[in-house]
Formats: sequence, structure tokens, C-alpha cells
Amino acid sequence: MLPYSVLNLKDIVVICQEYGIQKPKSFSLLTGGSENTNYLIATSEEKFVLTICEQKTEQSARELAFLLEHLKANEFKSSKLIRTKNNAPISRWKGKPVMLKMYLEGSITKTLPAHILETIGVHMGRLHQIKAPDYLPKELNYGIASFDEVEHYASGSPFSLWLNEIQNYVQPFLSENLPKSLIHSDIFYSNVVVSVDGKSASIMDFEEAAYYYRIFDLGMTLVGLGCEAQTLHLGKAKALLKGYQKEIVLSALEKCSLQAFTVYAAAAMTFWRHRNFNHINRNPKMLDHYLELKFVADNVMHMPTQDFAEILN
Repeated sequence: MLPYSVLNLKDIVVICQEYGIQKPKSFSLLTGGSENTNYLIATSEEKFVLTICEQKTEQSARELAFLLEHLKANEFKSSKLIRTKNNAPISRWKGKPVMLKMYLEGSITKTLPAHILETIGVHMGRLHQIKAPDYLPKELNYGIASFDEVEHYASGSPFSLWLNEIQNYVQPFLSENLPKSLIHSDIFYSNVVVSVDGKSASIMDFEEAAYYYRIFDLGMTLVGLGCEAQTLHLGKAKALLKGYQKEIVLSALEKCSLQAFTVYAAAAMTFWRHRNFNHINRNPKMLDHYLELKFVADNVMHMPTQDFAEILN
């Protein structure tokens, strides 16, 4: 995906000066991210990630910066925020919010082994025990409360009918008795950095963090890390849940709801892709990008309950 903001060396130097960083040795555009432009900056001693927030308000960028500091204060390993020389959490570039973070050494790998999936599960369990800051949203901007938006741009379409079917399936499981917590809500392989030695991993990119059902976070992570050939891989799902339940034991209600929330998570991301690439930022090359996760949602929804329950054993 093309960057929104194209920076040259002079631009990089000017921005870095606000953070007290002198003489960057090199810089390069990082791939990934649909709402930000990210550059890797290297000095002779350290590496940083410079993020230009293309679609965030200054307030939302500040809140994300505060969240990263909140995670660090609670000993949760993720991207470390760097403040400016004036101790500001963000700076600005041509009217856009800018954040600078330490670069997480490691690699992004599409297929994760069982021990890394278990580690991610442990991290999620710890994340869900951190007090959620008051400024976190209480709904997801691509969650079920927003599904009706499809009627504004694709009313009566096959996708609209499918999304309505999903909504009817999920709605009975949206119980106020389900625990809510600080969640990441977007743990796909692109947001997991595996350490250089391959023994551990870190979760990054808290752009979509919210105070929401923690079972939704598990469902989304099963979709993001536990699927192969557009269906849930039971072994991967088991490894993730094994790690999670070292920190948090799922309630009976959560166990009964996990399949529906996995469908919900896949459908929510399907909706985001459909809305974004077919309407908001229409991209002819990405019009069908939503179909992969639509198939995942359908496959999980039609999986026999007793088969799905195997991941909890």
C-alpha cells in the first residue's frame, strides 16, 4: 500500500530534532498499516519507528500514546513511546499527529509455532487484567453496533443480507454477564513480533484498543492467528487458549459464547474490509479482500459445536 506521507531525509532530520535525536543514519518505509505511514529510522546506536497518523485527531493520537505508556507502567511489553524534548507525547508534521516509538527487534511471521501461540495467549491474559483507562472507546467502530452502516452504501446487496444473518446469529450471545476488559481487538500475525531467538513474542499496534468483551479479543485472535485455509486450526487454537488460561480461567458462559464471538470477530473484520475498500477508500484491487474472512466466519459458524469445543479441552 502506498504511503500517505512521503518523507525525505531533510524531513526526517527535522522531525527527529524534536525528539533530541541527532543525525539519523538511515530511514526506510515500513509496509503495513492502512491508516498510518510508518518509517524505520536508524541512528548509530538505536532504531525507532516514526508514525504519521493520517486519520487520527490529535486527541485520539494522544490517547494512543498515553495507552502505550499505561501498558509500560503495568509491565506489559509492547512498543515503547518516546516523548519529545518538551515532554509532549506526540508532535505534528504538516498538521498531522506524529508518534515516535522504539523499534521492536524481531520478525513478523505469518505462521506461528505452538509455543509462540501459547506465549501470545499468556500475554493476552495479562493484558485483560490491566485496568482499562477511561478514555478507551466502549464500542468498536467496526463492531455489531455499526453493521447497519452497510445499508447506506450497499442496501439490499448479498453482503448486506449476509451481515444481517451474522447479526441475528451473534445477538443472543451479547450478554451483559460476559466480562469486559482492556482489549487489543486486532491481534493478527502482522501485529506480533517474534524475538530474534524465536523463543518469545510481543504484541504491538494498539490502534483499535477498547474496553469491550474480552471473549471478542480471544475470538479475533483465533481468527488472526489460528486459521489455515480459511478455517479454524484446532491445534493452533488449543495452544493459544492453553496460554490464556494460565492467566485467566474462562467462565462457563465465555466458553459457551466463544464460537459465536469467533464468528462475530471474523464478520466484524470482514465488514471493516468491505466498508473500507468498497466505500470509504474504494480500491479496485481490494474490492474482494473481505471474502477471505467472510469464508472464515461462515466456516466457524457451521462448525459442529462439539468440534469447536475441542479447543477448550
